[in-house]
Formats: sequence, C-alpha cells, structure tokens
Amino acid sequence: MSVVRSRRFLGAALMVMALTACGSQLDPSEVARINGTVGPDDQAGAPGAPVSDPGAVDPGSSGGGAPGVAGGAEPGGATPGSTGGGPGGSAGGSTGEGSATGGVKAGSCAGFTNQKGITDKTITLANVADISGPVPGIFESAQQATRAYVEYFNSQGTVCGRKLEVSNLDSRADAGADQQAYVKACDTAFAAVGSMSAFDSGGAGTADTCGIPDIRSVIVSPERQACRSCVAAYAIRTNLIPDPAAKWFMQKHPAGAKNAAVLYVNAGAAPVNAKSLAAGYEKSAGWNVKYLQGIDVAEFNFAPYVQQMKEKGVRSVVYYGPYQNTVKLQQAMQQQGFKPDFYLQDPTIYDRRYVEQAGSVAESSYVFSPNDLFENKANAEVQLYLSWLQQVKPGAVPNYFGLFAWSAARLFVEKAIALGGRLTRSALVAALKRTTSWTGNGVHTAMNIATSNTPPCLKVIQFRSGSWSQVSPGNYMCGRVVNTGIGG
Repeated sequence: MSVVRSRRFLGAALMVMALTACGSQLDPSEVARINGTVGPDDQAGAPGAPVSDPGAVDPGSSGGGAPGVAGGAEPGGATPGSTGGGPGGSAGGSTGEGSATGGVKAGSCAGFTNQKGITDKTITLANVADISGPVPGIFESAQQATRAYVEYFNSQGTVCGRKLEVSNLDSRADAGADQQAYVKACDTAFAAVGSMSAFDSGGAGTADTCGIPDIRSVIVSPERQACRSCVAAYAIRTNLIPDPAAKWFMQKHPAGAKNAAVLYVNAGAAPVNAKSLAAGYEKSAGWNVKYLQGIDVAEFNFAPYVQQMKEKGVRSVVYYGPYQNTVKLQQAMQQQGFKPDFYLQDPTIYDRRYVEQAGSVAESSYVFSPNDLFENKANAEVQLYLSWLQQVKPGAVPNYFGLFAWSAARLFVEKAIALGGRLTRSALVAALKRTTSWTGNGVHTAMNIATSNTPPCLKVIQFRSGSWSQVSPGNYMCGRVVNTGIGG
C-alpha cells in the first residue's frame, strides 16, 4: 500500500462523524413523539404503534430500559418470574434499566435452532476494526468496548442458554482487508457487532450478499449505508446536516459564524463531508464560509493555512481530522497570534490523548457531541461502559467510537433476547429495521436505526481549565435536518 493510500483512512472515518450537529431545545422523547414514534428505545415497537400491553415489548423494538424481565439465565437456573422456555426451562436473568438486556421482555426460547455462528453453548459475534495499519490501534476502542459489553452480558446471563463470544478481525485500514474480514465473518459468525473501519466500503457488498446482521459503531461510506443488512449505533447520512450547533454558534458568536473557515483532512470521505457540512451551516443558519480548504494528512507546515485565514478575515474555525493534526493546526494558530472567536471540531478530539498532546492550545475548544459526557457520574450506562472497559483492558482510553460500539452490542443483545427462539439473521435484521429511536440506554441521543438518517439532536461541550463540560442548554439541543444534496 502506498504512503498516500495508507493515510487516506484518517479522513474517511474521523470526518464523517461530524454530522450530528443539532437549534431548538427539544428532548429526544419529544422529537420521537412529533415524528410519530414512541420515544427513546422504542418501547412500543414500530413507529406509531400503540401500547396495548404496558408489560410487553415488540420483538422488533429496542426495549432500552423498559421495566420487565430480562432474558437469558443459565440453563437450569430459572429466575422467579422469568419467561420463556430455553434450555433448562429458563430464559430469565437480571431485570431493570441497568441490566445487560435493558429489561426487555424475553421471547420464548421454544424452537431455538443452531445455525451459522450458533452452537449449543455459544453465539459468535465478529468485530471488524482497523487495528494494524499506518496508525496501529486507531479503532481498537471499538473492539475493546464490544468485548466489554459481551463480558458484562455473559456475567449476567445467556441468550437461550448460549454465551456470547467475540471473534476479533483486523480490517487494517484497507478496503480489501475489510472485505476479507467479512468473508470470514459471514462464514463463522452469526452477526457482526461494534465494527469500525475507515474503509468500510470494502466489506459492504459481502455483508449485503450473505445477509449477516452488521451492527456497526459508525458507518463512514455510502456503500455501507446502502448495505441492506448493515446498520450503525451512530446513524448518519452525509447529505443530511442538522442545524442546532450552527444556530447556537450564530446566536453566541454571530461575527464568527459569518466569517468562518472549514478545514479538513484532504483524504477519503473528508472532502465531501466537509463540503456538505459547510453548505448545511450556510443554508440552515446563515453562516458564511469564507475559506473551505483540505489539508493533506501528512502536512507538517500549517502556517500557510493560518495566513490564508488571517488574510480572508476569518473569525471562526471548524476542523475535521485526527487529533494529532488538530494539535498542529492549533499550535500554528497560536504561533501566528491568530485567535478566532471560536474553534469547533467533531467528537474525535473528545479524547484524553488530544488533551495530553495539545496542552494549553486545547483551552476553549468546542466539540459538538451526539453522546453524553464520560464525566457525567449520574449517567449509569456511561459509567457502566467505563467500568467494564477497565476490567477488560486496564488503562484503555474511552472515546466515542468505543461508546457507540458498546451501544451496538447492547442493541444486539436486546433484539436477540426479545426474539428468543425466533432468532435468525433475517429476523434480527428485520427487528433492527423497526428501531426508530435508539439511545443505547441513555448514552447518546436518539438514533433512527431503521433509516440511518442523521439525528437532529446534540450537545455542545467545551474544554476549559483542564476539563470538558457541557455549555449548550438542556440535555440535547434538537432542531431540523437540512438536505444539502451533497454526498447523498
């Protein structure tokens, strides 16, 4: 692989996450109600479905914390009040919102059959992530988080008597390697869960052809978005840009928004995503992007770009790329005495390693985020992720790739438990396609898994005096999503 090609992956994965900006302050539950859905985690199933039985959850719904009986106890270990008829006569387990199954009602295990990736004792899940390659371990967090949730679930129960196993596969930041990994996954695993690859277009056709349920952390390419059996816990589309962040900054810093620069890694999917976002911010909130510029991932001299911004009268900077290049850009800005009204980036810099490398230049940086803060001690699910991450990999650094992989693993478990004896690849895909408001038990804003449309809600966070904190009002700001016609 050439040096240029091997570096292309950074923009592809790190840029596409930038599309969850969101204006009005509506709670995700209210947004779901307006859209004709039930609310976070679809406790009543399909869009607009009435709740005929408060204790029942449709097998295609996402459960997500509805009080009830969780499925999957050890064979022979029936839990009082449990339902189902798995091996040993039990499908019971822990209950309630914090349980490993989200409290969904367990489907009967009657008729459960072994199939591809399923034996009498195990269900094998593949995780395909960029582990080796030009930046070793860049998406290792997705594999760590998937393993963390599987370990958590296995400590609580089973799916009709079967424990979960994870088969880790390396996509090596290469489309060919991603395709090869999915050939193996199709043959050996029941489903793929929590995968994260910069060149996820490679395995898209393979996954679609074999029909493997592919519940990814994030999807970064149009090819993967077109895969009929592929979904993502972080559901976004390139051409759909939400407006709340754009409107929030226009209100707080109008001069900055009207004199903006949008810079991006000049590789992979980054250019089309940056152009779509710039167009969306101009269309929805009246921004004026005076400088739209790609920067090569190998660039070491950022001074000319800073000089261009100064000459064009730029007063705000939006950047999408790896945090290592973020630091280079911010250092160049500091060295040339260029201090914009605000500096905004996608959640890739919401990472301890960025803070450590950036030092003082990180001060006052903004991030728009589709997920809750790791610092939020009141969010039990976030803290559960952090706790189990450290159990499986002491010292591991949490980030939002990992958080959404954790959410993807929970999504698989809740659907599998609800389906019970009806669990098949096609049935699982169908259940996923009926999920319209998934929050991962409250770790992120509501995602429309069924359509993969970019969500209209987010929060704005800022790094100040050594820590990140939310600066936008309410829980999440919500607004409308603008179709720019770029990239979709």
